[in-house]
Amino acid sequence: MNSYNVLAVIPARGGSKGLRNKNIRDLCGYPLIKYSIDCAKKSMFITDFIVSTDSINISEISKSLGAHVPFIRPNELSSDNALSLPVMQHATKYMETSLDKIYDAILMLQPTTPLRLSIDVDTAITLMLNGNYDSVISVVDVDGYHPYRMKKIQNNLLVNFIDQGFEDMRPRQELPKLYIRNGAVYLTKRNILMEQNSFVGEKCAPLVMDKERSINIDTIADFKLAEFYLENQK
Repeated sequence: MNSYNVLAVIPARGGSKGLRNKNIRDLCGYPLIKYSIDCAKKSMFITDFIVSTDSINISEISKSLGAHVPFIRPNELSSDNALSLPVMQHATKYMETSLDKIYDAILMLQPTTPLRLSIDVDTAITLMLNGNYDSVISVVDVDGYHPYRMKKIQNNLLVNFIDQGFEDMRPRQELPKLYIRNGAVYLTKRNILMEQNSFVGEKCAPLVMDKERSINIDTIADFKLAEFYLENQK
């Protein structure tokens, strides 16, 4: 495992449309980004980890929390429309050039999933190695938000999003098991990210996480829910 080089990148843009300064907003007495930094620090298998940010303030806070911030992200990768893929590719190229090494896998740890644990990260890396997967993506059960229950509005009428020819009233326990990405772990082999321009290879393994650790913060309500779970962990 020690010969398997994994670069973890925590992307933390300064701007936020939904919540001002979201990535450093106080969550149970600490900046939100601290939880992802701590997760990376506690991992047994991450080789190097950095914070990629366009914000001097986030950079200074991250450094004070023990993170390496080797650059300030270029403006073209920091707009509201900037995608995660080129951000991760930029960070990978920078680190490989500066350290003169080639990584085996790249891991994106979004700061908006603060209840993710280092065991989740290490399980994903172990899964990739043992199963020879191209990528490992964390997911959570859709629970009550099942596509068979979803609707769309068409010509001012409420119709089934997935037309089975009948109204599906089965209890959720009887519906087919389905999962959705929770944003906590995106682990990808280097060649998939850098050469195929994707986070997901043909052999993609699921890392199934529970609902509590899958909170992805976008709103004040998400913050309150994360606070509740964190306070009850203590």
